[in-house]
Amino acid sequence: MEKLLVRAPMNRESLEKLRLYFTEIIYMPWTDTGERFYEQEMIACLLAEKPDALITELDVINETVLKEYSALAFIGDCRAAPENIDVKACEKYNIPVLCTPARNANAVAEMWVSTLIAFERNLVASVNWTKEKQWQPGTTPYYLWMGNEIYKSKIGFVGFGAVARNIARLLQGFNVEIAFYDPFVKEASEYKKESLEELFATSDYISVHLPVTETTKRMINRDLLKLIKSESLFINSSRSAVVDNQALYDLIAAGKIRGAILDVLDTEPPVGPDSEVVDLPNVLLTPHIYGASHQVVDHQSEIITRSIEEYLKKQELAGVGDRP
Repeated sequence: MEKLLVRAPMNRESLEKLRLYFTEIIYMPWTDTGERFYEQEMIACLLAEKPDALITELDVINETVLKEYSALAFIGDCRAAPENIDVKACEKYNIPVLCTPARNANAVAEMWVSTLIAFERNLVASVNWTKEKQWQPGTTPYYLWMGNEIYKSKIGFVGFGAVARNIARLLQGFNVEIAFYDPFVKEASEYKKESLEELFATSDYISVHLPVTETTKRMINRDLLKLIKSESLFINSSRSAVVDNQALYDLIAAGKIRGAILDVLDTEPPVGPDSEVVDLPNVLLTPHIYGASHQVVDHQSEIITRSIEEYLKKQELAGVGDRP
């Protein structure tokens, strides 16, 4: 193929590998400006560069874009799922979409463990207390900020894909019981599979790891949330839309559950009910950064490059030449 347009951040090693397949690579990642391309910007870029293939991450690719420019042999999307791409429109124009599943699974897993420990050991509050010079003679921070270990607790995962499995792997040294609910996972020999209701009613920590589909939207509803033990903690680092967040906030504010760790909200930045949860003292809220590590660029670069190589080799074996 002649030209590859790369709109996602990628490492040098992967770009060099791709040069074996493309005469020219135009590297203009969205991180150069900090802004994704929406419809009109994307159309203008494609018409100006006229690439044979595209690698993107955040840019909007929908039917409006493809009506103006559809001469793409494939689109590589550096996302676990192509949320920025209209896959049906791509199918209409016979453009395969390649993704990067589990690109940030390790980043999310490490952050999950660190924020759980930070919550249980009062890390944020104790650091702020110290910085605000409240540590005065006569105070006893050892007892004032005494927290909880996760030792011998039960952790229940709703969804047991790559992220949840990575977290489970990191937890091996903590002596915890791990259970999961996932209708697509038949068994996991070292972990216990449970019903959704049992998981919510018996776990000390309930952690959500679900994509947004017609089936999963608001799947974690008020009835399920009411099953959570009063001393338990709710964690959502996947997608806000899978949880009835108003029901969750009501339970937290009323002291019906011990608290929550959240990395996702219905509205980001928070407004309305989401802005109210910011002030709840028993909520640790991060600004959708669980998957944000510098190493994710390496992971997604390697995964998308491998996928493209496999795709092009299959095309070659099938006798499919370059697209006009």
